[in-house]
Amino acid sequence: MSTITVVDPATGEEVASYPEHTSEQIEAALAAADDAFRSWRRRPIADRAALLTAVAGVLRSRAEEIAQLVTREVGKPLFESRFEVEKCAGACEHFAQVGPGMLVEEPLDGEHIVSYEPIGVIYAVMPWNFPLWQVIRFAAPAILAGNTALLKHAPNVTGTALALQDAFTAAGAPAGVFTALLVVPEHVPDVSAKLIEDPRVAAVTLTGSERAGAFVAAAAGAALKKSVLELGGSDPFVVLADADLDVAVENAVRGRLMCAGQTCIAPKRFLVDASVADAFERKLVAALEAVRIGDPREEGTQLGPLAREDILANLERQVEATVAEGAELKTGGTRLDRPGYFFPPTVLSGVRPGMTAFRDETFGPVVALTPFGDEDEAVELANDTRYGLGATVWSRDTERAHALARRIDSGAVSVNALVASDPRLPFGGIKRSGYGRELASVGLREFTNIRTYKVAA
Repeated sequence: MSTITVVDPATGEEVASYPEHTSEQIEAALAAADDAFRSWRRRPIADRAALLTAVAGVLRSRAEEIAQLVTREVGKPLFESRFEVEKCAGACEHFAQVGPGMLVEEPLDGEHIVSYEPIGVIYAVMPWNFPLWQVIRFAAPAILAGNTALLKHAPNVTGTALALQDAFTAAGAPAGVFTALLVVPEHVPDVSAKLIEDPRVAAVTLTGSERAGAFVAAAAGAALKKSVLELGGSDPFVVLADADLDVAVENAVRGRLMCAGQTCIAPKRFLVDASVADAFERKLVAALEAVRIGDPREEGTQLGPLAREDILANLERQVEATVAEGAELKTGGTRLDRPGYFFPPTVLSGVRPGMTAFRDETFGPVVALTPFGDEDEAVELANDTRYGLGATVWSRDTERAHALARRIDSGAVSVNALVASDPRLPFGGIKRSGYGRELASVGLREFTNIRTYKVAA
């Protein structure tokens, strides 16, 4: 039997191993999810909302234990893991409170009604970087709507996946409503293809890489099933000449270093008006060199390790390639000489379109600086990417910044603020950043049958 081994990225040492689920166990989980759907969909929505409220309570009661687990598996600082637990609890409560109103059927006139009805078992393939939040933001609305969920989480956060399953069980979820599947990486394509093809699975959602997204989209398309994909990003961070540089730098550091830079909505391409580019660069380099790197379990640590050794190696290759292509390395650039997968904050200056750090998503604490001459060039640079997840614009003139922001192609854009997922707002991307939306009313309705009734007199 194959096993899943979880390694602490701060030390490189094994912390746990888990036996992979057999094909018989996966079949039993699918059968249970399908059986649970038939009764769960008929439960009053007040009961389904009460489950989410109870899940929030369990998460809060176990907050420190779960946060420690996330930090041990992912390597993010404890304050980030604690925040993630609370964000998940808050989202569960949000959908419990406002979700039922979003699912109320809508009478259009005396004859027509539009209803939002559950569709069945939702298969979810989720990533490791926000191992709680990525799951809850799909599962809470999907389960509230009356669906059931099968989770195939990233192997390196297997403990977190099981902790979430335990939280739903402790909150009173009937068997089969939320189930975690344990699958070793080499078996994921085959297991996923079979599950997506199975008639008991109604739809699939994935947050992950372009490659994984293309695979899931093809499988779902072949089976003629609904899919929602949230993929990579190379978000532009546009700094206009009149921006408050101190505010912009503070947010650049915070946005780029969250989860050690391993987040799809992190700003990655920093497009700065040429008249302030040198000043912005100096301030940013100084701020990044002052960041406290260390054990993510220690209070005060601002930057922990990358999650896996292969991510570290790939980031090093991207930095080396970009420098070879003509960019200038201002700070960082190579892994730290210590146990674990640590990579320092890194600044690449003079990055141009076509260079590796401009073209590809850098999943780690790497800043790619590109100057621009005017707003038209800034927009052209911002849109010169195959991605389209988020974007930010920084300026003291919010009206001007808003006008420029509207010209950038993305699923979300913020003026003088970082892009963040919020349960009140739709979240998702365009182009190769994916399709479909999570969160808010549109995300809640993604996995429903938007059904039309006509009742003639």
